[in-house]
Formats: sequence, structure tokens, C-alpha cells
Amino acid sequence: MHGHHHRFSSENPFAGMRGGFRGPRGRGPGGRGRGPDAPPSVERAEVAGWFAGRLPDDWFTGPVELTVDRDEITVVGTLAEPEAGEGDAAAARAGRIARFREETREQRMAVADAAQARYGRSVAWGAACGDVREVFTNLSVPVMTRLRQPDRLVLDTLVDAGVARSRSEALAWAVRLVAQHTDEWLGELRAAMASVEEVRARGPQVD
Repeated sequence: MHGHHHRFSSENPFAGMRGGFRGPRGRGPGGRGRGPDAPPSVERAEVAGWFAGRLPDDWFTGPVELTVDRDEITVVGTLAEPEAGEGDAAAARAGRIARFREETREQRMAVADAAQARYGRSVAWGAACGDVREVFTNLSVPVMTRLRQPDRLVLDTLVDAGVARSRSEALAWAVRLVAQHTDEWLGELRAAMASVEEVRARGPQVD
């Protein structure tokens, strides 16, 4: 498949899909467009502040890296580097991450429960040490899709070609491919959405 990647890079992959891909517009009142069961929207700075206050000072060397979506909050902290001595540095870092994972399990579960109650999202934990990085438990969320036949045929072609084992794996592969080739474009979209959120946050509160 490697020979085909370059085709994608200079084009917007959604160019021919005006009807299929909806941007931030048209999501109904409030621009949220989520069902009644959807978790409440959260302010990233508020989440970061809460974790900064809740996490023990001696766990990480600095502020944690937070990734928040509507299902999950991923918290990755940086651990102090071990003195490897004559040993292999990468193995020492991996060992330090494993020790952190084991020694903090109960406390992490308590923090995760409190975060779940507060934000309506599960928490995934990870740790980085030098150039070794590991996320322990990422949630696998079933994504509800209403795909029409032409879209299903694309997924089935990927399955038939042996690129993916199932439609859901093919969909995950397609999402990764889009993300890989349109990082800049996705970054611009996120920036635009963030500024819309800021403006909305400064406006009158209607809740």
C-alpha cells in the first residue's frame, strides 16, 4: 500500500463529499448536536486545574498532558528519569513506567472515579519517561455510523484486499489515514472550533 499514500497528501480528502461531511455548522440549537445522554461539555482549563490539584505532587515532573474528548480524558504524566548506571537506559525507563503503573494503581482508580463523577467521562492513564511513552488503558468506543452503500463498499474493498479484518477495523484505518495526511487541516479546524468555544464562553449563559 505504501506506493499509494502520496496521492492523498496534497488534497482535501473531503473535497468531493460536500453533502457527506458536515463542518461545525448545522448542529441544531447551541451548536452541540449531541443526544440527551451525551456527557456535558467541559472547559479544558478547568479539567487541567482539577487534575493539577488532585494529583500527588511527587508523581510527575511537571504538568500532565491532557487529551479530552466526549468519551474519555487521557492523562499522561512525565516521570523522573532513573539512574541507569551500566544498564540499558530504555529498559530502565520502561521499568520506571511499570513501577509507576503498579504502585499508583489504587490511587489512580480513586482519581478516575472522582473524574468520572465530575465530568461524565472515563479516564485513561499513561506515563512518559525519556523517549519511552505508554498509555495503559485507552477506551475502545463503538462509533455509531450511518454509512450509505458507496461508503460501505469502500470499507468492504479494504476488507477484501486484506488491509483490514472487518468493517470497523477498515473505518479505523481510514480515520488514521485521513489524520496522517491532513494534520495541518485538522489543526486549523480545531483552532477554529476552539475560538468559537471561547466566544461562546464569553457570551451570555443560557443554561
